[in-house]
Amino acid sequence: MKILFIHNTYQQRGGEDVIFENESELMESHGHSVERLLFDNHQIKTGLDKFLTGVKSLYNFESAKIVEAVIKNFSPDLIHVHNLFPIASPSILYVADKYKIPVVLSIHNYRLICPSATLLHTGKIYEKSIHSIFPLDAIVKGVYRGSKIQTASAVLMTGTHKLLGTWKNKVTRYIVMSQFAKNKFLDSSLNVAEEKWSIKPNFSPDMGVGDTARENSFLFIGRLTAEKGIETLLEAARITGFNLEILGDGPMREVVENYASQHQNIVYAGFKQKQEIIQALKKCKALLFPSVWYEGFPMTILEAFSVGTPVISSKLGAMVEMIEDQGNGLHVKPGDVEDLVEKMRLLTTQPDLARILGKNARCTYEDKYAPEKNYEQLLAIYLQVIEAKKQMKYEAV
Repeated sequence: MKILFIHNTYQQRGGEDVIFENESELMESHGHSVERLLFDNHQIKTGLDKFLTGVKSLYNFESAKIVEAVIKNFSPDLIHVHNLFPIASPSILYVADKYKIPVVLSIHNYRLICPSATLLHTGKIYEKSIHSIFPLDAIVKGVYRGSKIQTASAVLMTGTHKLLGTWKNKVTRYIVMSQFAKNKFLDSSLNVAEEKWSIKPNFSPDMGVGDTARENSFLFIGRLTAEKGIETLLEAARITGFNLEILGDGPMREVVENYASQHQNIVYAGFKQKQEIIQALKKCKALLFPSVWYEGFPMTILEAFSVGTPVISSKLGAMVEMIEDQGNGLHVKPGDVEDLVEKMRLLTTQPDLARILGKNARCTYEDKYAPEKNYEQLLAIYLQVIEAKKQMKYEAV
């Protein structure tokens, strides 16, 4: 099978970039012919660049020409897009349709139904845009990067293509990572039929099982922002006095550093490379994941499962499906400090429970999130999509 992977990278590397790389490498490792086409947001530097990119996000003729040239040269059986905003633009979907090539579009965020992309605004869940084609409230509030202009640009792009039927007719199959996400998109202004949606989780390379005897310390890994539940995390550590190591960087770094300077049990280790992160995961008692927003399908949780580390996570969004309470981890109420304190104490006072949860976490990884499992799921989707496209051509004759 010949697969063209297309991705619009972000200026700050994130989970979507990792998933794009993982999936394209996975298919290549199984003998498929893979071509990768990247559109890079790093070229957006000046105010003029941002303005022109916003205008072109509706339909970028240059991007269309690039994709057309690759199609003519590579002749893919299928195109798998991971992100097309803002440079690639929906224009690439029209090129694929012109050449009758089926398109799979992985949905990593909620941009198609809300310009915020996260369903979060001012630190709270924001869902007012979901059922609106052109959500004015979102523009007024500037839910995308605090900018009314950039929000309006995102609304114009997604809304126009809803009216044109682009999302309904130019994408053969959508992939979402959870039932939660699928339900959100089905109950939205996107108006795409249910049979066009497939659920396939992300996967993680096998990082190897961690230490049997764990250190008496909890771990947080991630961007230091309010939506990650940083304040809840810090308060729980302060109240319990339990050791907490924090890896990452972000806008709340100063807050974290202040807590760390005042409380010896809190250690801020800053940003770390992947190898150091995995080593920390292999040693800790549990990973803390107190997010207060609808995370997509966090890679950090999959990596924790891979090394046999249980996760204490907010009972919210996809995390409800990933974490089995008292199975491979523990649920906590989003933003509830006392609940997080209780669960941290539970694992500290019941080491046998922590070990059982850790073993179950590893089993969850092997059953659901190992590369080979993901390959089987992805290949099945590809074959279905190619067959569906062939059937459409046959019916059109």
